[in-house]
Amino acid sequence: MSVADAKLPVAAPDVLDEILESLAAGKAIRKDIGSNGRLHIDRPLPFICLHVTGGSKDLAARDIAAAHASYLIAANISEAMPFLRAVGAEMQERFGTFIVLDMGELEHDILLADDSPYLPHYEVAVSATSEPETQNAKRVFIKAVCDAEIRFRTPRITRPDAENDPVLKLEAAGLAFPCISVRFAPIYRQPESGADYPGLRETMIADLFDAGLRAFAAFSSHSEALKVTTHRALGRKAFVDAVRRADRSVDDIAASFDFLLSVTPINARKAFVDFKESGFQYAPHFLYRPLGVDVEEQKRKLYSVAFDHLEDPVLYHLYREKQQELDLQLTMLAHLHRRQFPDFSRALYGSVEPALLAIAQDVLARCPRADDGEVAMVDCYEVAKQARDMVEAYRAEEPEFKARVDIRDDLPPGLMVTGEKLLVSRHTVMERRRLEALLHHEIGVHLLTYFNGSAQGLRLFRTGLSGYEGVQEGLAVLAEYLAGGMTRERLRLIAGRVVGCSAMLDGASFVETFRLVTQDHGFDEVGAFNMVLRIYRGGGLSKDAIYLRGLCEILEHLRKGGALDPFWMGKISAAHFPIMQELALRGLLRPPGIRPAFLAPAKANERLEKIRSGLSIAEMATL
Repeated sequence: MSVADAKLPVAAPDVLDEILESLAAGKAIRKDIGSNGRLHIDRPLPFICLHVTGGSKDLAARDIAAAHASYLIAANISEAMPFLRAVGAEMQERFGTFIVLDMGELEHDILLADDSPYLPHYEVAVSATSEPETQNAKRVFIKAVCDAEIRFRTPRITRPDAENDPVLKLEAAGLAFPCISVRFAPIYRQPESGADYPGLRETMIADLFDAGLRAFAAFSSHSEALKVTTHRALGRKAFVDAVRRADRSVDDIAASFDFLLSVTPINARKAFVDFKESGFQYAPHFLYRPLGVDVEEQKRKLYSVAFDHLEDPVLYHLYREKQQELDLQLTMLAHLHRRQFPDFSRALYGSVEPALLAIAQDVLARCPRADDGEVAMVDCYEVAKQARDMVEAYRAEEPEFKARVDIRDDLPPGLMVTGEKLLVSRHTVMERRRLEALLHHEIGVHLLTYFNGSAQGLRLFRTGLSGYEGVQEGLAVLAEYLAGGMTRERLRLIAGRVVGCSAMLDGASFVETFRLVTQDHGFDEVGAFNMVLRIYRGGGLSKDAIYLRGLCEILEHLRKGGALDPFWMGKISAAHFPIMQELALRGLLRPPGIRPAFLAPAKANERLEKIRSGLSIAEMATL
């Protein structure tokens, strides 16, 4: 849900009554106070984070306070007190206790020159009222600050003298609730110019916000006001409007181009004929669709999206990551067919690490090419028919599963998901025994996570978090295995792509990589051509290494006892697994509305248990 905004010029009695009525009813509150303040409470909680601006603007302390589910920003203590009394009394009656975390900044850091040869400790002044639970929460806060990985500077914890103690000032103004006060040195500012170090500011906000949550959790548990499973569950349970605006803007930019279609040749069949006629001696000439996106315009839009007012460090981090990923994709489109393209591909998808290459070579060595004799084949029309049948089965379970299946003339043989569409190349001919598994790969993973992500309230989870593709492809390959449709040839193909990507990134030509996979690893000419085409499309795309890398990540996750369900919530990477768990605990994400059909059979659970027991990738062939 989102919370509405309202303007409060003064703390009039009727306004306070309105706040109390909303709190009693458990409603969210978001009201502007004075010229530059705000009261935000997304649900009843036994705490509030206070920031008194004192006329200052753009302080990190304000952003730390605003990241909390319950916060008050006011110009001065006099402006803050009526709201603290009203909210505190209501919450104390509900929970039996209430605490204020007063967050601010010291006026100056230790004076340093820009060229200072060393960086001393930075000061964090902490004080608190005397209650045992408050003192315990203060200790928890201090430990969290000291344990935080803020680079370059380490904290020195001090206690303010009585004359300058913010807690005593609040008590003198009439505050009658437990209170912790924090004042930290503004080390995120450059000493001479006063400009920010943006990365350091972001890190400080995230770390001090986390320390505050830990203190709130410790206070709530010690006073038995709340049962807290994890401190991160005390974060926001509602998106502010700024999040939705940023989400729509990022999604519009992501939807303005189709990256994979843009880098995929449209003349694959003709290119193979020409390559074969040359005796496989000369690299084929590939043709591409005209680029339908103005890269510079989309980059301008991308960096004009405002993330400053999301009021949630976790979401801020997710959108900044996505911004950087989209920037890289747009940069790659601007460098199609140029020598820099593989370098940007490496930045986006990573290099082929030695351990991954060793796994690929092991699979190729342990899964020699097999002659399966005559096998039944299906064409693109049968593939499309069965794909539509599977889509209808999912739609019967969830009416919003409105996927389309299109047959296309301008694709190499195979299937491709883009958005809510499954594209089937008209040139596709494949083994019938592999069809169901491949449809589970495309529909049961790629389309399913698109529609589950669409139901999360933010489009980011259907577009995909930054770096999601590796886990997506790993899950999709796992689906083929769990559906009982994994062959040795398929495992060889996934491993061969890694070997080919490694060669491409090391500078091998198209012809050299083709010879490598045919002569050294036994791939047939047609299969090798399609594999190497994918690797060299656009000028050199290392994306195909992520299938095996993603599968390795998923298998390691399962062997450690991890569950699969969070991965069905939307398109996420393995690195985002803890974040998804936190957002789910906070109520910002819902459980997956649709679960993959390939998980239902008992045989799938048996295969999962084999993986958890240590089954290697080379042993995953089921056909």
